[in-house]
Amino acid sequence: MDGIGAESWGRVLAPEPVAAAVTSVAGGASGGVSLQALTVSDSVQAADVAGQLIDQLRVLEDMKSAISGLQAKIAVAFDHAQRQVQAGQGVPASERGKGVAAQIALARRESPNRGSRLLGLAKALVTEMPHTMAALDSGQLNEWRATLLVKETACLSAEDRCGVDEELAADSGTFEGVGDRSLVAAAKAAAYRRDPRSVTQRAAHAASERHVALRPAPDTMAILTALLPVAQGVAAYRALKESADSAHSAGDERTRGQVMADTLVERLTGTPGGISKVEVQLVMTDRTLFQGDSEPARLEGYGTVPGGWSRELVGMAGNAQPREFTPPRSSAERQQAPGQGAQAPTDPTFEVYLRRLFTAPASGELVAMDSKARLFPRGMRRFVEARDSLCRTPYCGAPIRHIDHIVPWRAGGPTTLRNGAGLCEQCNHAKENPGWSSKTLPRGPNAHQMEVQTPTGHTYRSTAPPLPGHSPALV
Repeated sequence: MDGIGAESWGRVLAPEPVAAAVTSVAGGASGGVSLQALTVSDSVQAADVAGQLIDQLRVLEDMKSAISGLQAKIAVAFDHAQRQVQAGQGVPASERGKGVAAQIALARRESPNRGSRLLGLAKALVTEMPHTMAALDSGQLNEWRATLLVKETACLSAEDRCGVDEELAADSGTFEGVGDRSLVAAAKAAAYRRDPRSVTQRAAHAASERHVALRPAPDTMAILTALLPVAQGVAAYRALKESADSAHSAGDERTRGQVMADTLVERLTGTPGGISKVEVQLVMTDRTLFQGDSEPARLEGYGTVPGGWSRELVGMAGNAQPREFTPPRSSAERQQAPGQGAQAPTDPTFEVYLRRLFTAPASGELVAMDSKARLFPRGMRRFVEARDSLCRTPYCGAPIRHIDHIVPWRAGGPTTLRNGAGLCEQCNHAKENPGWSSKTLPRGPNAHQMEVQTPTGHTYRSTAPPLPGHSPALV
């Protein structure tokens, strides 16, 4: 990495494969298929048009691979340049390179976590896997499949990784027509032949990476996943399957998948519906709650949900089982049956508390909220979490872990709601590196806004997501 000098940077900025791909596409546009050809005139045969379109798709795919290779080279060059700048600033060698991945993520409109993986991929390709890098440049591999090769050789030393790269020689067409699974299998086999001990140790270490994750799914659903050692995963799945088989034999009309999902929730939470005295942040307008308005709501940690489903959630009673979403009633139906959909639940194990949030009429910005807590910092945290929903760093979207001073306290930043922002842990640490700064923007037609500036002087703007009941104005 330290061997990349100014002359190498110059070569990085003039990639032949990308230039060739651009020329090919440009030539195809003039001598091949134009937009008008999509209508297939009498003078052009449909078969010829179809063939030329496929050719252009292939050229564009090769171009994407070449661009990915160029991005990897630029990322490594940028990392080297930043380390040199930090060395000139007197930053200790152990601290150099911090914040580089975050800047790459912002430039590529990706999350900081994704930026770290992209930088790691770039370093491996440029410094240790020249054959895979050449295959990416030539279009033999795309960025995803290059990532798979890098991932499967991550446990090897630099020398062994280079050996595997040479053995596979992806740029020679070895993997032409090979799918992802076959590619991974070949990489695993080659890695095991080089260093079986490291591969075995990696498998043993994988158990320490077990975790559970939750991500949103369409139609007010969520996907709960668990990364487990294979024995535990198989045992858990078998227990759920046996429970479903027993229920089905007893005449349960639910499908096997429904029984397995319901059993999982019941065993984890200890309640049939899976909802007890757990705080769920559901933000909706008073019109949606009490008048049956169709304005959607927002469920913290998930996103936008239908207003009718939200009223059903607040109005749960009896066994607290979730109900299927039904379309909101019309205004005439609401007048015939006023007050429905906002009744308090009767099940004592399922309690609902309402907390009022007040927004500015013009901008929709959250300006105040009720708080049942005595300590102001806790109330402030609730306020910022309700306003920001997710990490405020552009393109991140991770859950909020820290309530941060936008203008740091050491720089005179006040502990106020306007100077507070919800950040994930990684973004909060990244902005503490030298050269990073942030500030709030003047109040305008939009909600709370902040601006982040990176060490290279590039700026990125973040706007708090609109709350239910307000349509955001264009910046």
